[in-house]
Amino acid sequence: AAVFVAAWKKRHLELPSDSSLLFNIDDVTEGSMKKKKKQKLPHSKQFRFLDRAAIMNQSGLEANKWSLATLTDVEEVKMVLRMLPIWATTVIFWTVYAQMTTFSVSQATTMDRHIGKFQIPPASLTVFFVAAILLTVPVYDKLIAPIAKKVLNNPQGFTPLQRIGVGLVLSIIAMIAAALTEIKRLRTASSHDLTTNPVAKIPLSVFWLVPQFLLVGAGEAFTYIGQLDFFLRECPKGMKAMSTGLFLSTLSLGFFVSSLLVTVVHKVTGNNKPWLPNNLNQGRLYNFYWLLTILSCFNLGIYLVFAKWYMYKDKRLADEGIELEEADPTFH
Repeated sequence: AAVFVAAWKKRHLELPSDSSLLFNIDDVTEGSMKKKKKQKLPHSKQFRFLDRAAIMNQSGLEANKWSLATLTDVEEVKMVLRMLPIWATTVIFWTVYAQMTTFSVSQATTMDRHIGKFQIPPASLTVFFVAAILLTVPVYDKLIAPIAKKVLNNPQGFTPLQRIGVGLVLSIIAMIAAALTEIKRLRTASSHDLTTNPVAKIPLSVFWLVPQFLLVGAGEAFTYIGQLDFFLRECPKGMKAMSTGLFLSTLSLGFFVSSLLVTVVHKVTGNNKPWLPNNLNQGRLYNFYWLLTILSCFNLGIYLVFAKWYMYKDKRLADEGIELEEADPTFH
């Protein structure tokens, strides 16, 4: 916030053509500002309006951080701004994830949940999330990663952004599977004249829902690890506490967007052939899944654009001949 305030105060000043004229951590003295141990960052040409925060007045150095920031402080803020498009385009995955704990469980209550004489509780289907994660992680480590290391010439296998991309693709496939399963469920209910009975047990095995749970679970394994790795690696050294906050905020926002979509769909379709009535057998839940599929595809396109545009911190520093001072935690 201090960088934005300092830049706004100097919004009328002209930016110097030479970035070396801007105030930086090497210029900090004990008498001017409190010197912090930070990774020195190269100047970038993006978001140049923020550079004004590092312009020194002719009267001399200013000790107030709300009036003067170092160029490194400015570049740290720029790094966070570059991460925001990636942050925003991962929210939709958790919106898809939310459906597995809400509507998919509601679907399960209407289906045949028997294995012999034992009846499976509807909510217990979420165990397939755990199963998918437990399977995906070792499969990635033992099979996918070695191939990716050779093909992509990357010692880590997939980069964090590539992992997130795989997770987003899996979430799209999961919504397609969910829509097709719901269509089959409704056809079965209609063929047995059960659409008017909300508590009727449709003679269709609940295991038809398993693929969507497995796909979202596998997607979670890729997206969760990819997000956490990305934010931990790319957040500036002085803002490491923010990395976990950015990651966790996508989860909460995903569930919020899910609730918002449900509210909007209720208002738009509630009076005429509602998609999400109390009796799912008379609804069009599959249309809601198709809507999420379309939104996820659109989101994936935006994500790919920003993922291609994004340059990792270590590469940016290497291109400028600056050695990374810290060993960032990564997930392999």
